[in-house]
Amino acid sequence: MLLVASLFFYASLRAPLLIAAWGLVVVSSYFCGRKIASSSNESTKRRLLWSGIAVNAVILCCLKYLRYIVGLVFPSIAGPATGNPLFVTLGVSYYTLQAISYEVDLYLGILEPELHFGRFALYLSFFPKMLQGPIERAGDLIPQLEAPVAFQYENVRSGLLLFGWGLFKKLAVANRLAPFVNGVYYDPHQYGGASLIVATYMYALQIYADFSGYTDMALGVGRMFNVRLTQNFNAPYLATSVADFWRRWHISFSRWILDYIFKPLQMEWRNARILGIAAALMVTFVFSGLWHGVSLNFLVWGALHGAYMAIAVLLRPWRNVVYDAIGLKNQSVRRVIQVFITFNLVSFAWIFFRANSLSSAWYVASHLLSSGHHLSYASTHMGGVVGRILNPLLLDKSKSEFALMAFSVCLMAAGNVMKKRLPVLRQPLWMRWSMYYGLVLALIFLSAYNNVGFIYFNF
Repeated sequence: MLLVASLFFYASLRAPLLIAAWGLVVVSSYFCGRKIASSSNESTKRRLLWSGIAVNAVILCCLKYLRYIVGLVFPSIAGPATGNPLFVTLGVSYYTLQAISYEVDLYLGILEPELHFGRFALYLSFFPKMLQGPIERAGDLIPQLEAPVAFQYENVRSGLLLFGWGLFKKLAVANRLAPFVNGVYYDPHQYGGASLIVATYMYALQIYADFSGYTDMALGVGRMFNVRLTQNFNAPYLATSVADFWRRWHISFSRWILDYIFKPLQMEWRNARILGIAAALMVTFVFSGLWHGVSLNFLVWGALHGAYMAIAVLLRPWRNVVYDAIGLKNQSVRRVIQVFITFNLVSFAWIFFRANSLSSAWYVASHLLSSGHHLSYASTHMGGVVGRILNPLLLDKSKSEFALMAFSVCLMAAGNVMKKRLPVLRQPLWMRWSMYYGLVLALIFLSAYNNVGFIYFNF
């Protein structure tokens, strides 16, 4: 039933090429996996592994970059505005990475092959996580799909609550931030530094609320079916380093690139010692950028994260010396400074992720500390620094919309803190239902039903 539901869910996109690609990935990975597991010859197993990886990589690249290839010859057909279903790539990036990890884990002897074809197909296509992750490992998900089916009230209750919280983050936070961010990034040359900085910070919050909101909804639906999907976010903007950020952001993808790209490269270049680690980090995060799309923006974004982490590795021997010198080695203020620096480094990299072109990204990055012609106009309407920042950002939107957006962001922050310190399901009946009603009211009165879409549907 879950497999049929997942196929109907995927088929509802009305993109036949996607179904064909999914079927090819499932069939090739299933039979290749069985061959890898049954073969006793090491060279044969290696050839089978690389053949399986190649098939999945070719499928991923053909679908993901088909629009770019066709656009070079027929730009009128492949333009983003055409909405041609031929170029829809939803889900491909996720289930191909899952298939590759399955084959590699079989080769390494980490797991046994799944002999039930339908269960293996469901592992790749379980509908809550199919379009935007998490990227599940076979060893984590398949045993749950093999477990006896039983209705569990607690899972349904907690799943509905998690789904509602994810829906709030998407509709009330991400969708309300989107018009302000889009207004500035649509034509950043019209804005000065203060507005560019605030819009960039807003985008950092938007992409977190958007992506983690989808993940919470996926986890909530999975939990209703007694399936615990991978927790994909863990307060990423409280990270104390860029490496710590990637342990908290898109966790399933971070684990994937760590295990299947970084570690093999690190082993291959281990003789180069610290330089080998730095080089492996650069290659890994350049791949991370290109996974998001064929664009110089994504390449720069990935390279920036690789550079951040490579530099941190190279400077590691002197880190404690510097902390000693400035008196921060054992002080709690050190963590605050680390979080502040990390958040700003990540937000700076988001500029290249969000901008429409590399030239626009460079303009934003190079004008963060400049002023713009909007500022003189703004200062005549609202006094002080707040007016100089807010009026250019408002564009044709009202101050009430800005206030609703700010209130929603504050509620999200408070909810994230409360989830850890005051778990809803452990509270007395009156408090639980007060929170339930509060969430429903927030969804009704704070949601923005504009057609924004999910950011990571593009990848």
